[in-house]
Amino acid sequence: MQPNELPKMNMDKSETKCCPKFDPTGWDGQTIVFDNKLFAKTKTRSFMHFPLGLDKMYKNICKKIEDEKAGNDEQFLVLSYDPSPWKGEHYFAVEKDVSSEEMVKLSGTYITKVFEGPFKDVGKFVKEMEEFVVSKDEKMKKLYFFYTTCPRCLKHWGKNFIVAFGEI
Repeated sequence: MQPNELPKMNMDKSETKCCPKFDPTGWDGQTIVFDNKLFAKTKTRSFMHFPLGLDKMYKNICKKIEDEKAGNDEQFLVLSYDPSPWKGEHYFAVEKDVSSEEMVKLSGTYITKVFEGPFKDVGKFVKEMEEFVVSKDEKMKKLYFFYTTCPRCLKHWGKNFIVAFGEI
């Protein structure tokens, strides 16, 4: 893949009017390079890594991104990172600045791994991702997660895919 390119997503939300059905094809075991990739960054408060007010935050920032025509459905990505058990950071890939949002550019090389399972297993996925990166003779600097499906859509689709992005 070219720098800043992501696997294609089917953004057809016709069944749920919310999250598209995620196809993990092309996401697992990839090396993705970001070169000043633009993101709108937002934060949530958390309780023991469980984000509070996530639904409201998503609705607000997604509306801004849509209203300002800053998104790209074919390159959809939201990376989440927990700097502490009490705080979450969320990075929405965009094509241009979004007014009144903190804008950041990420650069680096990332190895991906797709997990399927409940949100409560993220701790287990962290350990598996660390082992996966080591098996590639790499060292992980930072770990982000791409939660591909909201809890409501998870019930509809029946599967919960989470993509880990390990910065190396």
